Amino acid sequence: MPEHRYSSSTTDPYETLGVAKTASADDIQKAYRRLAKKLHPDLNPGDKGAEAKFKDVSAAYALLGDPEKRARFDRGEIDASGAEQQQRRYYRDFAERGEGGYAPSDSGFADFTDADILSEIFGRRGANIKMRGGDVRYYLAVDFLSAVNGAKPQLVLPDGSQITVTIPPGTRDQQVLRLKGKGRPGYNGGEPGDALIEIEVRAHPLFTRKDDDIHLDLPISLAEAVLGGKVKTPTPTGDVMLSIPKGANTGRVLRLKGKGVAKPDGSHGDEYVTLKIVLPDKPDPELEEFIARWSKAKAYDPRRTIEV
Repeated sequence: MPEHRYSSSTTDPYETLGVAKTASADDIQKAYRRLAKKLHPDLNPGDKGAEAKFKDVSAAYALLGDPEKRARFDRGEIDASGAEQQQRRYYRDFAERGEGGYAPSDSGFADFTDADILSEIFGRRGANIKMRGGDVRYYLAVDFLSAVNGAKPQLVLPDGSQITVTIPPGTRDQQVLRLKGKGRPGYNGGEPGDALIEIEVRAHPLFTRKDDDIHLDLPISLAEAVLGGKVKTPTPTGDVMLSIPKGANTGRVLRLKGKGVAKPDGSHGDEYVTLKIVLPDKPDPELEEFIARWSKAKAYDPRRTIEV
């Protein structure tokens, strides 16, 4: 195996571990263990350089030691840190996983929660070493209104157990929630790691979100546009009656104050309602006759402002 030159700026995990891209999973694990024995901070007290190299080696093994991550890295879908190279694509599996889908991954020093590896690295010294368990990352898809209003869905873990995830009101897409102590168990009495849950917010058929405001396109009839009136209007917390002014045009925006997303300070954003005039699905001879008479007497040019 070629000698590895350590560098905190190394972006190739294969280079960090000193293995070829064709290396087997066994070769990768052996390379990792060899370097971990040499570089672990407990074996190099006060050596910041060794600590930095150890972190690089741990990160490289966290990527290449996971067959799925390794395959995604080799395909160019993620970089050496595990971040998406382009569009975040890992949510595509949610339809198969269902509501409580998960995709666990280790971070930090999670690999050292394995007693066999610890005993191999430290020998008898391992009996006196406590180490925090690794964090585990999950991805959870929730519907739009659950993210806006808050919810408490159940997340099914790989071992079949379930935990309740509290979705705070106003949760955003890709926001990460931390469940303390729900990660990997600690070693030798060390505290457990945390569960890091990244939220995917599903799209809503009516609402869109911009910052803390909600936006809605509201169809109205010709009569409502001309004469005005009150119409039932959806909001994330239920329907309200919205006053349509006389002579309202398509594109006019009305505001429902406080009907948006909850903010950390306890206030709420607003809901902005864009009106859209919708004619009957089928032609109406009576309406056509009326409009024909009316337009002759009261002709106007609605495109006068867009002349070039």
